[in-house]
Amino acid sequence: MQVAKAAILIALMAGAGGCSSKFETYHGPEVTRVVVQKSARRMYLLHEENVLKAYKVDLGFAPQGDKKVEGDGKTPEGNYTIDRRNPNSDFYLSIGISYPNEQDIAEARALGQLPGGDIFIHGGRRRTDSRKPDWTYGCISVSNREMKTVYAMVNDGTPITITP
Repeated sequence: MQVAKAAILIALMAGAGGCSSKFETYHGPEVTRVVVQKSARRMYLLHEENVLKAYKVDLGFAPQGDKKVEGDGKTPEGNYTIDRRNPNSDFYLSIGISYPNEQDIAEARALGQLPGGDIFIHGGRRRTDSRKPDWTYGCISVSNREMKTVYAMVNDGTPITITP
């Protein structure tokens, strides 16, 4: 009898652990493009021209204008690609954006500066981060719950367009 109770308890604990996973699976239409509209603070996951999901986002702490140099607090503008994922991000989960591209590097060099890097779409803020809107250093942030879905839906190689 004790063995049966132990087996049931282990099965229940394993099932509960699966419910709390930060990884989802997605079986819907492929996300063929991500579009971020900075002025509207919105991000759209699209299949062709159809919006699959839309999210409110926070941006860099200096949201107006295109990112030019490292440390300027701006979110880049332009066409990039989702190029990496970080399941162990300080911001829950994150997917990387291929910033800087050749044009970004050239613009920063012309200013005698570095362009910066490590621009991601990631989950929500840490306890120590600013509580103001647009708190990142140039990244795009959604809630952790939303990031769980974004991480599952958006594959490496997906184009992303970030507009003013």
